Amino acid sequence: MSARPFDALVITSIAPPTEILRVYARECSQRGIHFILIGDTKSPADFYLPGCDFYSIERQRSLPFHLARLLPERHYARKNLGYLIAWQAGARIVAETDDDNIPLESFWQTPRPRVAVRVAEGCGWVNVFRYFSAAHVWPRGYPLERVQAPLVPREQLPIRNVTCFIQQGLADENPDVDAVYRMTQPLPVCFSREEPIGVGRGAWCPFNSQNTVWFREAAPLMYLPAHCSFRMTDIWRSFVAHRIGWEYGWHVLYTAPTVRQERNEHNLLRDFADEVPGYLHNTELCAALAEHTLSMELQHMTANLRACYKVLRDLQLVGDVEETLLDAWCEDIKRLCSDDVRH
Repeated sequence: MSARPFDALVITSIAPPTEILRVYARECSQRGIHFILIGDTKSPADFYLPGCDFYSIERQRSLPFHLARLLPERHYARKNLGYLIAWQAGARIVAETDDDNIPLESFWQTPRPRVAVRVAEGCGWVNVFRYFSAAHVWPRGYPLERVQAPLVPREQLPIRNVTCFIQQGLADENPDVDAVYRMTQPLPVCFSREEPIGVGRGAWCPFNSQNTVWFREAAPLMYLPAHCSFRMTDIWRSFVAHRIGWEYGWHVLYTAPTVRQERNEHNLLRDFADEVPGYLHNTELCAALAEHTLSMELQHMTANLRACYKVLRDLQLVGDVEETLLDAWCEDIKRLCSDDVRH
């Protein structure tokens, strides 16, 4: 059996077993990784894939989580249940990706929570993509008004030993860019294999749910909001995670590509419409989060999470009903991770 780089892999999909899903099932089986696939109402009723622990909508309804009874159907935020399943099984490190990402060999490397890297701190918005490409490219969720802003040269960033309980891998060929980029700029984009970049206190760069590794210490911050724009659910999660991580001295690590994306079919105008709340409000949201007072105590992590989502509610970026789902998530996480994450 190959070495196990992480304990569980979570993907959500409504497709039948595809070649990409077969690759993940085979590789996870060889490495002893728990491959959790979260389906939805459109998933095939007879879905079967050896090496894959598939959760149909019916099986999800029977889960012993408060959140399982509250999440809307036909929604990407059902991926939250996959996270809870992984933590319930005792995972220490959970990876997540999407069903249109082909893993590179680097995907299966073991992440380290403490690394010596160049870091961006105290500099506001940081377009990390530009540290891995000479192309004029930016990540989904990055403010459009900042895409022309100059970048601090990589060699001028200080090198520090930092804690990175959240790690974002880039994607080659069809990376996670927004609809404006897709409609105006060339693809594919392939990134260089530069050393990782850490983003810490006073710096922002969105990260997604398409190729991300989470250590158990950061488990509460995985929550994907359900009552908001579909294209912003993981982006707004990333801003909340950045902000709370500042209090603990954590950095988010961005690495060279570990997957190659063959993007599922999308309606770009629909994507654009779903991204409009981000284009209009991401800068305002992060400014409000930065000004908000949070606790530096790890035992108050879920209290910090609730405080950040109150900011989103006050800005009317998520509906009031989100509070009910967030409360359920916090209760589930408290029960599953009480030995590792204090509340």
